[in-house]
Amino acid sequence: MRKQIVAGNWKMNKNVQESTQLADEIVRNVKGLNLENTRVIIAPTFVNLSEVIKVTDGSKVEVAAQNMHQAKSGAFTGEISADMLTSLGLKTVVLGHSERREYFGETDTILASKVDAALENNLEIILCFGEVLEDRKSENHFNVVESQIKNGLFHLEASAWKNIVLAYEPVWAIGTGETASPEQAQEMHAFIRKIVAEKYNNEIAENVSILYGGSVKPSNAKEIFSKKDVDGGLIGGAALNSVDFISLVKSF
Repeated sequence: MRKQIVAGNWKMNKNVQESTQLADEIVRNVKGLNLENTRVIIAPTFVNLSEVIKVTDGSKVEVAAQNMHQAKSGAFTGEISADMLTSLGLKTVVLGHSERREYFGETDTILASKVDAALENNLEIILCFGEVLEDRKSENHFNVVESQIKNGLFHLEASAWKNIVLAYEPVWAIGTGETASPEQAQEMHAFIRKIVAEKYNNEIAENVSILYGGSVKPSNAKEIFSKKDVDGGLIGGAALNSVDFISLVKSF
């Protein structure tokens, strides 16, 4: 049975004191919740990972990295390798976020190599993908999403999919206040599950968690998360406030 996941991507927000405070608030507030089939993940910036890991140690809250480089080591100033992440005890990394694609030129080819490097280090991957507004308006959104998934993941053996989580981000709904309707989210998630089944098999498709990432907030989370093929969210702005974030966790 696939897991429900609420993952908070903190992006370039919160200094170390603010990060540990937010992490502590989340840890304390999920302590009494029944999370038998729900995972709670937070992804602070690199420089705060160690301190946040200390705060969440032994709790129901998992910590993930926001990105990593595909090389094992070398002259890549400012970058972080998979080995560096696992040496901290991390088990999950977010790859391919729309901001990484748009602002830092990460292509499907680069992301495929990052996926391979992460898997070689036994890291779970939350792979992000999604269309921009132009693609949605021209009704090319299914083609864009299918291409990103195929190029990033379809070179993998079936056995690797136990370490894959998918995150659909309609880029036009990130930070804009716009949100895909629950019906639009369900339609795309069902399409994603279909193409995974066609490439691999129904078992893999039914067991992979597919998250929605596009301006999820307490007012719309319950309706979005109730859809059959929506298994949770990759949360941006609402993840920076513990009350809002816990509200999303309780939406299940």
